[in-house]
Amino acid sequence: MHILVVEDDASLASLLRKGLEAEHYAVDVASDGDDARWLASENDFDLMILDLNLPKMDGIAVLHLVRPQKPSLPVLVVTGRSRIEDRVHSLDCGADDCLTKPFSYTELSARVRALLRRHPVTTEAVLRVADLELNRVERWVKRAGKRIELTAKEFGLLEYLLRNAGHRVTRAMIVEHVWNLSFDTGTNIVDVYINYLRKKIDAGFTPRLIHTVRGVGYELSCQREAA
Repeated sequence: MHILVVEDDASLASLLRKGLEAEHYAVDVASDGDDARWLASENDFDLMILDLNLPKMDGIAVLHLVRPQKPSLPVLVVTGRSRIEDRVHSLDCGADDCLTKPFSYTELSARVRALLRRHPVTTEAVLRVADLELNRVERWVKRAGKRIELTAKEFGLLEYLLRNAGHRVTRAMIVEHVWNLSFDTGTNIVDVYINYLRKKIDAGFTPRLIHTVRGVGYELSCQREAA
């Protein structure tokens, strides 16, 4: 699941990102209203966590612009504004839920799960190839009915491979989408995590699903042999 966090407080944004990534969500962060509007309009997020007091464009303005383009995008507003009128206005402008600062991460996480359950997911909730299944909402992975425990990054990498099943993906594409970083040609982080996944997903199972495409990257498929 891909979540956009819109928060100009760098320490709070970092806390939210770390907490959500630990729960196996992919997270992008925007620190002002202009970036939030652009990211929300150009990408398929499963949920947006939106602060109201933002530089360049406030959260209400972001809602006004994004909601017509993304009518099914769940939006959780987090705000330091304590007046009931402000929370009601947020809901009337298109927010699905509102949480007042300061808040506990545990409550925010529960509200995120509730919103994701209530709203249709932008892609399938369960991704499958052969006997491999990944549930994006309940956050589990199974192969041949056997539950497989993955770390947050392993889960994100497998989800990306499954969403592109049957297609070759480069190391640069994986780093950009799973790690949210520009690709460093000197890093072998993708190969390291692919090896972790192979030990958990392919070892002891038939057929092998994760294939190396020499000179390109990787492909998850039950139809091809490794190049």
